[in-house]
Amino acid sequence: MTDYGEEQRNELEAIESIYPDSFTAVETTLKFTYVEKYPDETPLYEIFSQENLEDSDAEDILTLLKQQAEENLGMVMIFTLVTAVQEKLNEIVDQIKNRREEEKRRKEKEAEEAEKVLKAFQGTVVTIENFLSWKAKFEQEMVELRRKRQKEEEQSGKTKLTAANSVEVDESLFQDMDDLDLDEDDPDFDPVGLGSDED
Repeated sequence: MTDYGEEQRNELEAIESIYPDSFTAVETTLKFTYVEKYPDETPLYEIFSQENLEDSDAEDILTLLKQQAEENLGMVMIFTLVTAVQEKLNEIVDQIKNRREEEKRRKEKEAEEAEKVLKAFQGTVVTIENFLSWKAKFEQEMVELRRKRQKEEEQSGKTKLTAANSVEVDESLFQDMDDLDLDEDDPDFDPVGLGSDED
């Protein structure tokens, strides 16, 4: 007949020596209770406490324990069950890391986009130095623009009258307006000088 008590004690000693106190990212404490005919019957098990686990993760662990216990009937299985749970916890830790990294990348991308938008609405800060630099460039551009226009006008034959251009007027072509007797009340007054047809 099998000495169940001896097998149970040996397994407990092995498990205690193999596994340290806890996991770092997630933690669960499993409680196993030997039944009288263990390992020919599955032990009772429960999640005694948990840290940083979602409810769905705890459900997955209980499902895993049930499956592993049924597959290992007739053999000591606590070590196998604990190992399966540890592997599941490692998967959960990897998923948590991936979610955190993805969240970090998403936040960085959002921050970059926000910075681009901010830069689009934010111009250059004006300082005395960059204003004077801009002013010098602007004045140079204006001088070059005036030269270009003047050159174009000279080439097209259009010259503007300026103070430098002199215009000669022959004053003998004009009569002295003061000598003219203009009587606007006179019915014969003809300001245009066309005369009337009655004469």
